[in-house]
Amino acid sequence: MERQRLDKWLWHARVVKARTSAAALVEGGKIRINGEREKSPGHGVKIGDVLTVALDRTVRVMKVEGFSERRGDATAARVLYTDLQHLSE
Repeated sequence: MERQRLDKWLWHARVVKARTSAAALVEGGKIRINGEREKSPGHGVKIGDVLTVALDRTVRVMKVEGFSERRGDATAARVLYTDLQHLSE
């Protein structure tokens, strides 16, 4: 798999609790991919993309490291991205 829908990836990575919430987050303009605002939940993300997510009064910066066919537990979700905020601290 080379790409995955943005809303699906956010859900699999456990950024949100439901895929509909992921779609709403994207449509609300709360997601940037490589610095560009994205408003289409179906936009394809690829490995290496950097996502900036404005969520619950915080901002998360994540690098896409992989994809999953289904939503797993927190441990499985953690391997899908690198948290770039904690690398800079």
